[in-house]
Amino acid sequence: MEKSKVYFSKEINPENVIKMYEKLGVKLPGKVAIKLHSGEHGNQNYLRAEFVKPMIEYLKGTVVECNTAYDGARNSTEKHKELMKEHNWTKYFDVDIMDEEGPDLVLDIPNGKVIKENYVGKNLKNYDSMLVLSHFKGHPMGGFGGAIKQLSIGVSSSAGKSWIHSAGKTLKQEELWDNVAKQDDFLEAMADAAESVVKYFGDKIVYINIMCNLSVDCDCCAVAEDPCMKDIGILASTDPIAIDQACVDLIYNSKDPGRDHFVQRIERQNGIHTIEAANELGFGTREYELISID
Repeated sequence: MEKSKVYFSKEINPENVIKMYEKLGVKLPGKVAIKLHSGEHGNQNYLRAEFVKPMIEYLKGTVVECNTAYDGARNSTEKHKELMKEHNWTKYFDVDIMDEEGPDLVLDIPNGKVIKENYVGKNLKNYDSMLVLSHFKGHPMGGFGGAIKQLSIGVSSSAGKSWIHSAGKTLKQEELWDNVAKQDDFLEAMADAAESVVKYFGDKIVYINIMCNLSVDCDCCAVAEDPCMKDIGILASTDPIAIDQACVDLIYNSKDPGRDHFVQRIERQNGIHTIEAANELGFGTREYELISID
């Protein structure tokens, strides 16, 4: 497989997000889903609605999310909608909690490593294309969170999140923590789930990763560590594996004093294995050309 193109800019501002999207030369058709992380109540690091407003308005997109499978402000539609209001998402955009009503949409994964189907919010079928707009950061369970995590855990329904975290043992939230998968099985289940969403949209999906507020913790953490590294930049690609690999490489190659702390979080959770598994599934490649546009 030839190298994928990943565009990179050190300049982080709302207008440059649009510029990076335009560099891809892709026009997302029809009704566009904007998959992002709305931020857990109390989290200080998530991308704010005001920051991504120009990009979402440019695409005339709908912000899409799904409910969580753990306690917090987003594990029911009622609470999630209230948080969406609190974080200004509904102030500016149409917002769709895709698993507000069942039954879930089931996507087959015939070549899945650990799961053979993925349970996603049924409203996914209402969209023609998707922008995966990720805040790249660390993660207490996955090691890091970027495009692949957004595609998998992010698009999965509440039941689907339990399915991925348990590597296919249960769809029930109340049974999840008694059936948590071995770490590598969980990471491979994320790769499996991500593949199903990529195949669902085909060439009508693109990825932007924003490397700012670089905490070792996810935006799903109500109590998250403050960023340990300085902001790095914006990346854009049509390949979710390449863009996540490029972000990881930028972390590893950084001379920032906080680099070691971030790397420890990735390696503690064997986070790179998600990329390895995704690469083996073949819905992208770890080989990329980083094209600086500054």
